Amino acid sequence: MEHDAARLDYDGSLYRLTMRRLLRNTGHEPITRYLIRISVDRYPGEPERSNAHYRTHPLTWDELSLTATCRGETMRWQAKHDRDAFKEVWLLFENQQGRFPLYPGESVWIEYAYSAGEEKWGRWFQRAVRLPTEHLAVELAFPAYLDPAVWGTETSMTAEAAPLRTAPVQREENGMRIFSWSTSAPALHARYRLEWRFRNRPEHDANQGEIR
Repeated sequence: MEHDAARLDYDGSLYRLTMRRLLRNTGHEPITRYLIRISVDRYPGEPERSNAHYRTHPLTWDELSLTATCRGETMRWQAKHDRDAFKEVWLLFENQQGRFPLYPGESVWIEYAYSAGEEKWGRWFQRAVRLPTEHLAVELAFPAYLDPAVWGTETSMTAEAAPLRTAPVQREENGMRIFSWSTSAPALHARYRLEWRFRNRPEHDANQGEIR
């Protein structure tokens, strides 16, 4: 992974997640598919409560509205696992018009996006480093009128959660407050988690969610 850029946009009720990744094939065979994971947990630390919630309100493909592109081409996708609160999906380097595999030595950008309502997603966004990665960047965009506050933690294979080594940087654009954070050469298997609260919205509305 040469570059992993993730952005979360919230409009007050719906989250839209957009992931852009610059992949490099360092192997000896063409790459024809790429695995992504989508996982939600509205009540972290309360597995029974979360399981009951998603049995009644499962995460559906229709609401996700998953799209993916590569080299300006639409990518087909296939579900690998389809559970109430967890999805695994193969993004395929092909569509009805043809195939465009990633050959050894090549690099290519892929982009995929999906949506989730706040009753399914929530107020945290986690990035897990599963492949050697050169650069990781995250942006969160919220309506400024909600007066959002953002903080983050890092968890590794050998240490519990600790504050991010650098603070997210914020700016305002067109009524949105945008928080940006990045790091170079993140440790393999590290998890970077950004959390937020809306100071102009009662805390009892808080939900929880995760992307991996």
